[in-house]
Amino acid sequence: MHINYNSAADLQAFLDDKGLGMRKKYGQNFLINPGTRRILVETLQAAAGESVWEIGPGLGAMTKLLLDEGLKVQAFEIDPGFIRVLKDLFSGNSGFTLVEGDVLKTWKNEPAAPYLLGNLPYNIGAVLLANFIEQKHYCKRMVVTVQREVAQRMAAAAGSADYSSFSVLCTSAYHVKPLMVIRRASFYPRPNVDSQAVLLELRTCPQSGAAVAQALPSCFYPLVRRLFSSRRKTIKNNLAGFTVSGKKVSLDVVAQALKKSNLDGGRRAEELVLNDFTTLAQTIEDMGILH
Repeated sequence: MHINYNSAADLQAFLDDKGLGMRKKYGQNFLINPGTRRILVETLQAAAGESVWEIGPGLGAMTKLLLDEGLKVQAFEIDPGFIRVLKDLFSGNSGFTLVEGDVLKTWKNEPAAPYLLGNLPYNIGAVLLANFIEQKHYCKRMVVTVQREVAQRMAAAAGSADYSSFSVLCTSAYHVKPLMVIRRASFYPRPNVDSQAVLLELRTCPQSGAAVAQALPSCFYPLVRRLFSSRRKTIKNNLAGFTVSGKKVSLDVVAQALKKSNLDGGRRAEELVLNDFTTLAQTIEDMGILH
């Protein structure tokens, strides 16, 4: 079986011949620019023999490149028709493993890989990355393609319009580096917005090599979400009624925690940097109110 991954017309002819169609609910768009595909694989910097998770392989354009590099590929695909094609193309390759079904549900049951590559479906990209981070599933290096606005949120700095709880989430675990913008003409079918590739490199402790995010207090991510729950409110007001694991933090305790963290309760979450969130979460943890 041969597929010309660089031609929209040839891809459509292949789909027609196999009785396959594109499903909008899966956010399917094929990257038909061969130069861009090559750059994404090279940016991953995985050596032959290493394991890679590929999210949304589609008809296998990136999968083929990864296997040609001698990598062990564990591909996650939801579309039954594409699954049949992937099996026909790669089932004879010992380095290829296919995980069928919704990746949001299946990834937890699979052995971790140090690398991840994915043209992430627009409808699940941010949710999937957030799930990985909050559930402490870390990759050494990830190269993902997402909507450009999602990429901007991932890398946004404090004080900017794009800064959000998702920004803090991503930078708590990774060094986030936006890569090239991928215009909509590079995809088939052509999406309504441009995409952007993003490189995420795991933040590690110099001494131990462990992920920095492993040491974050257990209340860190719930706290960050709470502080951003209403952007117009101050951090003190957003923390009113803050509850973790069924335990409510009183206003008096909030005031004490803010004072011990040297944070002005009149500020807003969008003004705080990563260290501010970490310090406040650690203070709340050290006060023992959640135990």
